[in-house]
Amino acid sequence: MNNLFDLTGRVAVVTGGGRGIGRDIARTLAGAGAELAIAELDPGTAQDCANELRENGHSALAVETDVRRADSVEQMTRRVMDEFGKIDILVCNAGIARNSLVENTPDDEWREIMSINVDGVFYCCRAVGRRMLERGSGAIVNIASMSGSIVNKPQPQAAYNASKAAVIMLTKSMAAEWAQRGVRVNSVSPGYISTEMTRRGMENDDWRRTWMEMIPMGRLGTPMEIAHAVWYLASDAASYATGTDLIVDGGYTSW
Repeated sequence: MNNLFDLTGRVAVVTGGGRGIGRDIARTLAGAGAELAIAELDPGTAQDCANELRENGHSALAVETDVRRADSVEQMTRRVMDEFGKIDILVCNAGIARNSLVENTPDDEWREIMSINVDGVFYCCRAVGRRMLERGSGAIVNIASMSGSIVNKPQPQAAYNASKAAVIMLTKSMAAEWAQRGVRVNSVSPGYISTEMTRRGMENDDWRRTWMEMIPMGRLGTPMEIAHAVWYLASDAASYATGTDLIVDGGYTSW
């Protein structure tokens, strides 16, 4: 039986792939055989990740990319196409979170969250999706959040929650449009994962106590546990999965 998780010969783009969850996604897909393009705003972390992958025998390219700008995304897409000749997998991982009460949220903070978390996903899916549709094949995995399905507590984050709900619906909408054209589109919704951002939140005693009480498994997830979920959806093992939002949250949303 063929290994349905084998990505040998495929080309994957990971936005925000230089650090955190994105970096472990890049490592995982490369370990499964894919050639990687690290699309990252910070050229230093992008190059560092690409160097690490190459040192471990993988093919990798660092591409400075600002997902807030459609022209930057298009330039990234063209660069990857010129380098590898195709894109088989797109992982839209770049994202930010802010914690503000709605009545205190300034316009620029709202726009920053939406421009990265929603516009960025749309621009990347549109640019790369066009190339996938031309070939009649491809797999897109968008990183949403359990916050797109529930309202977190005790921290205020309405803008972030709204942005991730938009990612989930955008994913489903594209999946429906492209299902018969060979392109699958799914999302992974992490719960609280042990990243720098979550660890900063854990410094707040009230937040940490509430979060841990709300997670049935009683622990934070690891970036690699999210990467494995992405690997599944990007692989042929998920050939009948499209429009799916895979929640990986230690049971948080089960209550």
